[in-house]
Amino acid sequence: MPAGSNAKRERQYEHIKDSARSRGASPERAKEIAARTVNKNRAQSGESKTASKSSTNDTSPQKRGGQRSGTNRPKGLTKEQLYNEAKKKNIKGRSTMTKKELANALGR
Repeated sequence: MPAGSNAKRERQYEHIKDSARSRGASPERAKEIAARTVNKNRAQSGESKTASKSSTNDTSPQKRGGQRSGTNRPKGLTKEQLYNEAKKKNIKGRSTMTKKELANALGR
């Protein structure tokens, strides 16, 4: 369970982990899914000390419910996530790039 947890988040973590395991995820993957979901919920509710802009402004994992997985549009990171990665790597001209251009510049 992520650091700084409380009873509600602990129950949420266990529930998500068990659910992922029942869907066939490995124990390690189930733990990762649960931790990421709980951490994002903590960030959105203001319980974490640090949170990325993409975590706090994005739709909650429960509301999204796999929304990005079963569509015909390209999968993967959002434009904002690609931009943040390009910013970390100090890629020039990133502010005017499209999502596809950002992905190409990052070698994806």
